[in-house]
Amino acid sequence: MTTVWLNGSIETVDEARVSAFDAGFQHGVGLFETMTARGARVLHLHQHLDRLENSLRTLRLSEQLRSGPLAEAIQSAVDAASLEVSRVRVTITGGDLNLLHGGGEGHEPTIMIVVQPATAYPDELFDQGIRATVADARANPLDPFASHKTLSYWSRLSELQAAAAKNASEALWFTVSNHLAGGCVSNVILVKDDELSSPIVRGEEPEGGLPSPVLPGVVREEVLGRAAGEGRAVHRRMMDIDAVLAADEILLTNSSWGVMPVVGVERETIGAGEPGPVARAMRDWWLAE
Repeated sequence: MTTVWLNGSIETVDEARVSAFDAGFQHGVGLFETMTARGARVLHLHQHLDRLENSLRTLRLSEQLRSGPLAEAIQSAVDAASLEVSRVRVTITGGDLNLLHGGGEGHEPTIMIVVQPATAYPDELFDQGIRATVADARANPLDPFASHKTLSYWSRLSELQAAAAKNASEALWFTVSNHLAGGCVSNVILVKDDELSSPIVRGEEPEGGLPSPVLPGVVREEVLGRAAGEGRAVHRRMMDIDAVLAADEILLTNSSWGVMPVVGVERETIGAGEPGPVARAMRDWWLAE
């Protein structure tokens, strides 16, 4: 069953409420993480919480939260839900602005954990691959929030709607300098001649370079690490549309679908027009995680 953990206690879906003055509702001030749980085990839990804690501190949302107690809260919500496969979303906002304007004494963020049945993606998406469009919007490396999972997702959802209107399942974002960034809800990995390349993410920038507007994806890092462990060359670099269209395979990664193969971008076919050996191998790994 769907379970909600809110500010320290598990509540029913009907009972769970946040203030009308919450900073997340009023101004979109907040962060979130989405994870997958299989039974009682949350995949890559600590990697997600490390990323969340880094964002909380970097964006000055909270200095109080610690990943240890939050991990215990997530586990309690997952245990209470008792689902075979679940989607776990952790949302942390700036809290009730009334309390903040009242002087800030004891002001705390709002923390909500929602555990619900995972989305069942059709097998044919993985067996046949999906198509992607190129987003009209551009990622800005000078936007300090761009590489974090903030609540401001309207632009990404809008691009997803535009992609769906073209019978595509994802839209690829490029930066203002026309370098590949990622998908609306995914990281991107290109495969060429059995070598894997992925855009530079936050934390991987060369010394003296511009900050990256790309989120450091948890599944992306797992896939690149696994590929390197198998002896494949792995590159983290800036790439343009020509590199995208010349790829033998394109892999999209996130914590909901794991590894998704792309077989076409706009009107162009990628590789052989079907999921390649790297996508299939990484998909098998994800299912066995």
